[in-house]
Amino acid sequence: MKLPNDRCDSEQRSQYQEIPEVVRSDGMNILGLVMFSVSLGIVIARIGDEGAPLKAFFKSLEAVSMRLISLVIWFSPVGITFLIAAQIVGMKDPGKELQRLMGYMVCVLAGLSIHGLIVLPTLMIILARRNPVKYVYGMAQALLTALATSSSSATLPLSIKCVEENNGVDPRVARFVLPLGATINMDGTALYEAVAAIYISQCVGQDLSIGNIILVSLTATLASIGAAGIPQAGIVTMIMVLIAIGLPSNLFILIFPVDFFLDRIRTTVNVYGDSIGAAVVGKMCERYLPRDTVEATESGYRMLTQTASPDPSKRHNHYENHQL
Repeated sequence: MKLPNDRCDSEQRSQYQEIPEVVRSDGMNILGLVMFSVSLGIVIARIGDEGAPLKAFFKSLEAVSMRLISLVIWFSPVGITFLIAAQIVGMKDPGKELQRLMGYMVCVLAGLSIHGLIVLPTLMIILARRNPVKYVYGMAQALLTALATSSSSATLPLSIKCVEENNGVDPRVARFVLPLGATINMDGTALYEAVAAIYISQCVGQDLSIGNIILVSLTATLASIGAAGIPQAGIVTMIMVLIAIGLPSNLFILIFPVDFFLDRIRTTVNVYGDSIGAAVVGKMCERYLPRDTVEATESGYRMLTQTASPDPSKRHNHYENHQL
């Protein structure tokens, strides 16, 4: 007696058992390295004087590394020209590849636009209770400088000036939040790196699982925290993201032709995000920082305090200079 087809299929399927396959990829554990580095930095900061020698060592190492990276970036156009030429020669259909590259650029610009024109202004309205249009107008000089220099660090003095003078944020908040944000708040860079990693994986025919996409998001976020505020520093952290998902590090060359333009846009978003953060923190700390006790100066800020005295007529004011 012959069994029906559906019954035969069910009996055949019952004979097999799905066994999950563990896939390992060669390369460095970038996410683990970043998490260890962040944890080590927190511990060094908390132990105080005992960690001072190690802190000084890492500061010196950072200065040397940044100098070395600057030299590499300075001489990189020659090598990158040959890398791009090799990729063009190996293309079967350059027109199609150019079309895909334009699609990638539009995708990054769309993501940055949504973040800069919708998400950040919404946070400004909800948390800071301020008009985002007027706030952007007050930040115009700093945003244009970020667009021209593609450097958060170079824009920092103008950012502080615009936030304090044009938008009225407390100097104590602005001069704490903005330098911190210029170092760790790279929201535009994190968005760009996540999109770039997915685009590169599609170019080489590697499908990313849900786990890999989550890994890309985490690695891009953590790597952007350590990105320097210099032009095209995102390329360095982009290599870390590629290694984390098992892709060759030299594939960053696929996005390099348009990175010069995208770098300026994401830097502008980074600076804008820092200024929004300063406004939000200023609003939250408003009750704890009375405005009549501080006066901004060129070298820092000057805090006005009152000296207690039994006789009110003998009370006088004195100034304390605080450098930031």
